[in-house]
Parts: sequence; structure tokens; C-alpha cells
Amino acid sequence: MATGPHIRLVLWKAAKAVEKVDKASIAETGLGLSDFAIMEALLHKGPLPINQIGEKVLLTSGSMTVAVNRLETRGLVKRIQDPADGRCFYVHLTKEGRKTIKTAYAKHERNLERIASVLSDQERKEVVRLLKKIGLFADSLESDTT
Repeated sequence: MATGPHIRLVLWKAAKAVEKVDKASIAETGLGLSDFAIMEALLHKGPLPINQIGEKVLLTSGSMTVAVNRLETRGLVKRIQDPADGRCFYVHLTKEGRKTIKTAYAKHERNLERIASVLSDQERKEVVRLLKKIGLFADSLESDTT
């Protein structure tokens, strides 16, 4: 039987190996990891408030502000004030930003698909199911680590 520590080690090693390919794939796009993650979220979810993007890509509000400023300076995103709530700004991809992230994401997706190609369709479903199960349970234990 695999022990908890062994499962964690295997998960960690697999995650690091995938992350290495992931980082190299993203680096080829000319975008940093944070910028890529933000633009990917906007590509798939559409315009979002800055704080919601931060929650999705696991960045603090300070890091989000810096990243959005950087992307805005490059002409890849724009902020639009919410007419219903002047305190809220939505981040939108510009035409250039959409073109950039679509091209970058397609290449990135191919690289990640190559990694997953060692799994059958059934194995993919099972891996996703099991990882979600572990992740959700670990989240529920976050405050109870005794």
C-alpha cells in the first residue's frame, strides 16, 4: 500500500516535471508566468474584475496590479470601469492581446497534451477524479492539521 508521504512525493515529482515543461512552454511565448495566467483566464472566462482574476490565478492584489499594469503598457489588456460600480474595473483583452494569447495558448496546450498522451482516456478521467478528491479533502483539512 502506498503511504500518505509516498503519494505526496509522487504528486510533487509529477507536478515539478510538468511544471518544468509548462514553464518552458510559456517562456517560448515571450510572456511571464503571471502574465500568461492572467491572459489565459481572460481568454477562457472573458472580461473579469481584477480581484476575480487574482483568485483564479492565485495572485495577491498587489501582484495583480503590477501584472495588469505591465500588460496594459504592452497593449495586451485594458481596464474598463464598471458603470454600475465605479470602484470596480474589469480587465479586457485587447485585439492584440487576444491574438497573442490565442497563439501562445495553442502552443502551450499542445505541449501539455503531449505530456498527457501517455494516458488513455479512461486513465485521464481517473487521474482527474482522484486528484480532485485529494485536493478537496486536503482543502477541508487546511485549518485542522493535527
